[in-house]
Amino acid sequence: MLDQIHLLAAVTVLGVLEQAYFLLQVIYARRVFGISPPKISGPPEFERIFRAQVNSSEYFPIFLALLWQAGLFFHQGLAAALGLLYLYARYCYFMGYRASSSKRLAPIYFSTGVLWILIAASALGILHFFLSHYVGLNILQLLRA
Repeated sequence: MLDQIHLLAAVTVLGVLEQAYFLLQVIYARRVFGISPPKISGPPEFERIFRAQVNSSEYFPIFLALLWQAGLFFHQGLAAALGLLYLYARYCYFMGYRASSSKRLAPIYFSTGVLWILIAASALGILHFFLSHYVGLNILQLLRA
């Protein structure tokens, strides 16, 4: 079984490490700009870093759910590759937002596109499972015929 999920697990660990890195950047920015918790406002430079981290954290559970569903029901390798693309796009988003709010746009659109692909892969995989398991209809066999 582990050979069916090892890529998903590796991408998950990378994602957690990325989230930790973003959090550390907020802590560092708090020190640089002298902003103690629970304050969340300050210079625009701090607010951009803070928003980038919060936004990334908000999307992380969605990403994880889709990564694992697509990997388990559709294809582990494709889901893991898409997961790596998503994490890279999120890193670019964070760094872009840190520099300027306008530099966040291209990476956020790209990462959203990756999420939509993961949604499609998840939905197709789950639909295939339901049809083959409960209806006895194997779409893959029909396509090969």
